[in-house]
Amino acid sequence: MSEQIVLDVQDLETTFHLKTGPFRAVHRISYQIQKGKTLGVVGESGCGKSVTSFSLMGLIENPGAITHGKVILNGRDLLKLPEREMENIRGREMAMIFQEPMTALNPVLSIGEQIDEQILKHRSVSPREAEERSIEMLHLVGIPSPASRYENYPHQLSGGMRQRAMIAMALSCDPSFLIADEPTTALDVTIQAQILELIQELQDKTKMTVQFITHDLGVISEISDEVIVMYGGTLCEQADTKTLFQSPRHPYTGALIGSRPRLGHRSHRLQTIEGQVPPPHLLPKGCPFSTRCSRVKSECHSQRPPLQTLPNSASATSHKVACFNPL
Repeated sequence: MSEQIVLDVQDLETTFHLKTGPFRAVHRISYQIQKGKTLGVVGESGCGKSVTSFSLMGLIENPGAITHGKVILNGRDLLKLPEREMENIRGREMAMIFQEPMTALNPVLSIGEQIDEQILKHRSVSPREAEERSIEMLHLVGIPSPASRYENYPHQLSGGMRQRAMIAMALSCDPSFLIADEPTTALDVTIQAQILELIQELQDKTKMTVQFITHDLGVISEISDEVIVMYGGTLCEQADTKTLFQSPRHPYTGALIGSRPRLGHRSHRLQTIEGQVPPPHLLPKGCPFSTRCSRVKSECHSQRPPLQTLPNSASATSHKVACFNPL
C-alpha cells in the first residue's frame, strides 16, 4: 500500500511581470511529500525556494502570479480555490513559519492576541478557550512562564522566543502541512538546535508533513527524509537525504556539498563554486547552471535538461537529476 501523499506539486510556474519584461522565478517544478515526512528544499539565495513556498500558500502578490501548474493539498487543487476559501485553509490545514519573526509578528499586538486571533478564526471556541489554547501552545513550544509571556509584545521576547511563538501560532490549529522557511537562519547554533529538535518532536506527535527550506546543508542532513535542490527556479536534483549526500549526481549539488567545511578535515581554503548566480531575468537559455558548470557541454547552452529518474538508483525513493552530463 502506497504512502498517503499530502502535497502534490505539478508543473508549478510563478512569473513576475516587470517593466523589463516577465521572468519566471519558479519554472515548472514538480514534487510530492508523503504524510509525516520532511522534504528539505536547499539552494543559494535567489534560487526560488521562498517564492515556491509563497506560491503554495497563495501569497504571491502583484506583479507576480502563478502562471501554470497545480498545488494539490489533501486531494484539492489550491490554485482553483477562491481567496475566501484559501483564507480558511491557511492556518487551519496549512501553515508557515516565516524566516524573520520580528517582521512577521505584529508589533502592536501581544503574542497572546496574535495566537488567539488565529484560533478564533479557524476554531469554534470562546475567547477564553482561545486564550487557554494559546497558553497551552506557548508551553508546548518550550516558552517558560507561558501565561506571563502571553501578555508580552514581540519586542519583549528574545529572537529564539519570538521564533518559538511563531511556531506556536503556526501549529495552534493542528495543520496537516507546515512550511518552515529558514526558521533558524538568524539564531545562534544553540537556539537553532533547540528549534530543530522542537519541530521534529512536534512532527512525531502530530504526524505533520513538513517542507523545510534552508541554505544550510547541515540542517538539511539532520531534519529531512528527502531533499530537492533548486537553482535558477528549477529543480536540479531530488533524492532521499542519505543518497543525495553520499552520491550527488548534479554538478551543482556536488559543488554545494563539496563547499561545506568538514570537522576533522584541515584545508587552507574551502572549495568554492566559480561565478555568481545570474539575476532571474538573465538566466541562460539552456541549463541555468551552464555558466558556472565544470562539466558543461554544447547542448547545455541551448537546451534545458529535463528532470529524469536515474536508472539503477540505490535511493530509497527515485533519484532524479536534471543534467545532460551528471557526475
